[in-house]
Amino acid sequence: MELAQSTLFLPLFLCVLFLITQEKVLVSAKHPTKLFVFGDSFADTGNTNKSLPPGAPNSWIYPYGITFPGKPTGRFSDGLLLIDFIAEFIGVKSPPPYRPYILRKEGVVDLKFGMNFAYGGTGVFDTFTTDPNMTVQINDFQKLIKESVFTAKDLNSSAAFFFLSGNDYAFYLSNNKSLSSIPTFMTNVVNQLTFNLKRVYDLGVKKVVVTSLTPMGCLPGNTVRSLFQTCIEEVNHLVGHHNLLLQQGVAKLNTETKKSLMILDLYASFQSVLQNKGDHQGSIEFKNLLKPCCVGTSNTTRCGSVDAKGAKMYTLCEDPKSAFFWDDIHPSQQGWRAVYSALEDSLKQL
Repeated sequence: MELAQSTLFLPLFLCVLFLITQEKVLVSAKHPTKLFVFGDSFADTGNTNKSLPPGAPNSWIYPYGITFPGKPTGRFSDGLLLIDFIAEFIGVKSPPPYRPYILRKEGVVDLKFGMNFAYGGTGVFDTFTTDPNMTVQINDFQKLIKESVFTAKDLNSSAAFFFLSGNDYAFYLSNNKSLSSIPTFMTNVVNQLTFNLKRVYDLGVKKVVVTSLTPMGCLPGNTVRSLFQTCIEEVNHLVGHHNLLLQQGVAKLNTETKKSLMILDLYASFQSVLQNKGDHQGSIEFKNLLKPCCVGTSNTTRCGSVDAKGAKMYTLCEDPKSAFFWDDIHPSQQGWRAVYSALEDSLKQL
């Protein structure tokens, strides 16, 4: 009798195991298998040129990458970026940067998980850098599709992420434009951005994600005026206008794309951390939320700057994990981790 029961139990157990396995396969199949990334330094994982003029923001010099992997990788942080955490959440590797793939300087590049086209300092339009703006980044993506590097099947199971940190606006103001004239320019930026989103969707990517602007008035490059004590609310108010236009543009596109676009609200997630709201941060604590870990010692120097003799012209905090911001613009790895934690519920929509 016991033998008969054991014999019956084994097929039943295998059947249940098969159903559980199939359920896991079906669930995982819903996740994007490839990520295509466009934008600027908030997402650049190694595209920016290593040879830059002195004084230019350079993510290829010490102490960038000091936390991970212990040396510069081209990321504008001491370690990982938000896109790295998003990739891990989805269950894929962070996609490789496009530039090394084209230059063929780093051997065979694994294209299994997509491609990162983001370049630090770029924008929707031309900015301070000669690196490819977002339109050119998408052109490069389209070339790979035409060359069958990525197939229709690849695109159908992929997601595209667009990161915009505000270089268009910084460049606009550098040309002696006033803050009061920015709203008109914002319409042009958002119109071009939403056009870019639709363009990538039309190429075959079924899920397209775009970030809102962060509270730029809270970036250390702005809060330095108050010795890193207070944000500039006038700037944040203008950011709100950009984000409203973006919401309207994405809502309109979603009527045409069967709700295939979503916004990652970096403004709310940054503010959640900066205002220390909610429990999402867990054990993450920051000593000074507005003061960067790595900062230049003068108005003309920045994180990583050295003089002609190689002497440091910046200061570095003792523990990057204690700082939300890494430099005058970018969060630290721990800062991005906190932002990611605040966004985790939104990312489940993927």
